[in-house]
Amino acid sequence: MMHMSALRADHQHEPERQRRPRVLKGASILSGIKNSEIGCTVRNMHEQGAELRVPAEMTVPDQFLLYVPVDRTAYRCELRWRAGERCGVEFRGTAPKPHWHYG
Repeated sequence: MMHMSALRADHQHEPERQRRPRVLKGASILSGIKNSEIGCTVRNMHEQGAELRVPAEMTVPDQFLLYVPVDRTAYRCELRWRAGERCGVEFRGTAPKPHWHYG
């Protein structure tokens, strides 16, 4: 059995992204290539970027728009890292939702 002090000590060594407030927002990765769209989930989000969950078999472009319907915002993103279904993106500003996206 782990003591509470051990749990707190372990928490201090987690990567910064693990301590960000968790969210669960549906989103779409939008690429101008053939107007493609990949469904994903925003796991945590902050001013500079987000962690996404994307099906492992899907290729995530290096740069794309991340449209988050609940925010009514399309974020310009740059892929920073990928590990299985998880990936981290850096925000590079916002953009209007592409006219071809139905959401």
